[in-house]
Formats: sequence, structure tokens, C-alpha cells
Amino acid sequence: MSFEELQAEIGLLLTQMENQPQGRHELHEQIREKINEMRAYGLPVPQDFLDLEKKLEEEFASDEKAG
Repeated sequence: MSFEELQAEIGLLLTQMENQPQGRHELHEQIREKINEMRAYGLPVPQDFLDLEKKLEEEFASDEKAG
């Protein structure tokens, strides 16, 4: 899978996350999988994706502590 295809898939997942907040945990996992796929292919992971990954992990970690 090409870098551009992976970027497009992550963009689609982000759009879904915005439109369907109830499925955020599942979409978060799918985004993480795509980022890991980029790493596995040796593709560079854009910094904004890394920042998003970190933000989502922090968000869900705080949700787990609160719940």
C-alpha cells in the first residue's frame, strides 16, 4: 500500500471520528493500525499523525481513569 493511500485512509477515519463520536474507540484503534502499517512498510509517519496518535492515547487514558 502506498504512502498516499495510507494517508487517505487515515483522513477518512478522522472524518468518521468527527461524524460518529460514539465509535471513537474503534476508530482510534483503526488509526493506530494504519500508523503501525506505515511503520511496518518503512514509510515516514507525518508528525501530525504522531501528534494525533499521542493526543488520542492521552484522551482515552484519561477517559479510562475517569470511568
